[in-house]
Amino acid sequence: MTRSRSILGALAILLATVVHPPAARAFAPDPIDMAAAKREGKVAWYTSTPIEEAQKIGRLFEERTGIKVELFRSGGSAVLSRFLQEHAAGRIATDVLTMSDSAAAVAMARKGMLVPFKPVNFDNVPDFAKDPAGHFIAERLNITAIFARGDKVRKDNMPKSWGDLANPHYKGVLVMPDPAFTAIQLMVVGTLSKTLGWKYYEDLRRNEVMIVQGNQQVSDALKKGERVIAAVGTDNFAVLDRKAGFDMVTIYPAEGVFAIPTPMAIIRGGPNPNAAKAFVQFIIGDEVQTIYPAQGLYAARADMAPPPGSPHIKELKLIPIDVAEIEKDSVKIKERFAEIFQ
Repeated sequence: MTRSRSILGALAILLATVVHPPAARAFAPDPIDMAAAKREGKVAWYTSTPIEEAQKIGRLFEERTGIKVELFRSGGSAVLSRFLQEHAAGRIATDVLTMSDSAAAVAMARKGMLVPFKPVNFDNVPDFAKDPAGHFIAERLNITAIFARGDKVRKDNMPKSWGDLANPHYKGVLVMPDPAFTAIQLMVVGTLSKTLGWKYYEDLRRNEVMIVQGNQQVSDALKKGERVIAAVGTDNFAVLDRKAGFDMVTIYPAEGVFAIPTPMAIIRGGPNPNAAKAFVQFIIGDEVQTIYPAQGLYAARADMAPPPGSPHIKELKLIPIDVAEIEKDSVKIKERFAEIFQ
């Protein structure tokens, strides 16, 4: 009898577990010592964040916490170069680094240069936009697609896919950035050269695509009418150009678009480690994450609204990016691109 009851009890527990499985463990953010952060009194932030947004974020953090933000703002390559030069010299003056290069973030994490930290809302950032151990996390996302001047290109003449751009029909009307200058384009070229082959870029060369430094210059070329189709461009410029009165049409290629993170990380050995954690958590918080969509950028968090007039991140077909593979081959990718377009 005792044995029968024991078996029946075990079966009841098993059945209850199947019918009512245990709830998934709730995400538990890493703690922050705010008292220590306030004693430190400042945080040094090296960032490629657009200057107006960077200054606004710094002011808001100071108002909310009393902790001063020491800001160094420049382009992604310049920010990363300055940090690496200082690090190589044994001088670590940075607490938080926001860069444009996901491949560099992967390499730095592998070398032990970054502090793992999972702030509140870490679980709301898509997996592709963060290191699972928390060594870096996206500050925002760059949606990279095709866009065109709607007043200069008929709707039925617009490309529908990345592959379409290689058609001789688009000769002399295309512009795109240089992967040696912008890490966003490096991610695109590193991926499309695998899926479409380097012949795709050779065909673009025959189409006399204009190569400019970065995405700002792509936007400028379209606004000036020098070219009418951005073969690659970050959608935030199209959003801002539309707000400025230009007829810019974002094209979401059939193969999908790229959602490229702008990673931020806490630097190991930085002078203000507690303030750094407080600052990263603030940037991933609601107040800052709502700033980006207003400027045409996608927030890092998937639970935030998209830029006005743009589809939600969950509605977009995203092309996977092998960041680790691109990091390994980055020099070869830049060299091959330069050989084609020299």
